[in-house]
Amino acid sequence: MKMFIYRYLPILLILLAISPAHAEDMRELQIQAAEALLQKAAAEKESALEQAASSMAAITRDRDALEQAIRKSESAIKNLTKEIHTLQAKEMALEKQEKELADKLATSDSVVRELVGVIRVNAKDIDALIARNPQTALASDGNEEQTGFLADIAGQSLFPGMEDIDRMIEMVRAQIRTSGTVQLTRGPIIDRAGNTVTADLLIIGNFTAAYRSGDEVGFLNYSPAGRKLFALSKLPPSRLQKQLKSYMAGKSEAVPMDITRGGALSRLTHELSLWEQIPKGGMLIWPILAILVVGVLIVIERVIFLVRRRMDGDELTRSIESFALAQDWASCKKACARMIGKPVARVMAAGIECCHMQRESMENALQEAILREVPVMERFLSTLGMLAAIAPLLGLLGTVTGMIDTFQVITLHGTGDPRMMSGGISEALVTTMLGLSVAIPIMLAHTLLNREVDKRIGQMEEKAVALVNIVFKSRDVNP
Repeated sequence: MKMFIYRYLPILLILLAISPAHAEDMRELQIQAAEALLQKAAAEKESALEQAASSMAAITRDRDALEQAIRKSESAIKNLTKEIHTLQAKEMALEKQEKELADKLATSDSVVRELVGVIRVNAKDIDALIARNPQTALASDGNEEQTGFLADIAGQSLFPGMEDIDRMIEMVRAQIRTSGTVQLTRGPIIDRAGNTVTADLLIIGNFTAAYRSGDEVGFLNYSPAGRKLFALSKLPPSRLQKQLKSYMAGKSEAVPMDITRGGALSRLTHELSLWEQIPKGGMLIWPILAILVVGVLIVIERVIFLVRRRMDGDELTRSIESFALAQDWASCKKACARMIGKPVARVMAAGIECCHMQRESMENALQEAILREVPVMERFLSTLGMLAAIAPLLGLLGTVTGMIDTFQVITLHGTGDPRMMSGGISEALVTTMLGLSVAIPIMLAHTLLNREVDKRIGQMEEKAVALVNIVFKSRDVNP
């Protein structure tokens, strides 16, 4: 209604403004217009009401549809929420299962990696074991093809399978069997002159190989690179050669072998004798050797001297006692004269010459005779002791000079090449070794000779006292 008034108000105002002359006509027109307007307004109102009702019905329908859609959406949301919770639970379970499987996979992968690493290390060890086996030199060429897969496994170019592991186990068993076998056969070797010859071969397990070529018997060294047996450049000692000959001839059940697979034999080859080491000691070696020569000469001279002057003093004492009791002093002198070259006999002869003196005078005469014999018996012993003391000092001096040379080399050239320092170190060690080697036996000989001389001096003193007692006993028996 308000819309109607606002729309037609201007027209009414215009109609009211018209002059009274036309008022009657206009009133009728106004009434008609008003009725038309009212009819039109009623129609529009009815149309608006219909439109409003239609809009309300549409709104109601839309609201109902929207509410229904909301209810469906809420139901769908509930279903989706429930499904989300279910999927989240499944996701958590799957994540837990995935973590467990990942842990199992990591554990299995580490075990497999470790197992494969162990297999590769064992393959390398088996390959080296077969390569270092001297009996490989007697095997056929096909052996290299059979062991080729070991290098592939060790070099990580081949992933080991169960078949490869079985082959490795069989090869280890074969090596165990061959390590307990002894072969005596003929085959080619490289002799000490570098020539290829055929000789009798003795191969003891996978440890030691020996050969016999004519009268020469020695040990062999195996070269895996060329798969050849080489004779050591140095023959073993004669004792080992005899044992090898006896065993290879079937006359002995014992045989020398190198359980280090060539280590001990290589050391035997490069081992230097004492005379080969001496020239490495420098100039001080010669004074030490001179001390050794002089000491040996002194020891030999003293030993010969003491041996030639050894005698049975008890027998001489008994003879003199029997003659003295009979007052037969001439026979006593003759008994001493027969052994006049012995110190004990000379001392007793001097005592018999003084048998008519008093005890004190006779004892003094005997003591004088003993003192005359002592310097002769102790001759060169002080010199021998001095040589025993000088030899280690010269060795120590050689050690000092050798270390000085070594430090000079280090100052000039550094420590990059140890071979440049070996000269000074060899001089230091060889002189010390030789000095001690000379001093120890000389000191031992000096001690033994001193003890022997003291023993002889004690024997002379004992027999001198016994002679005094015999003389004065004879005086008592024959006043």
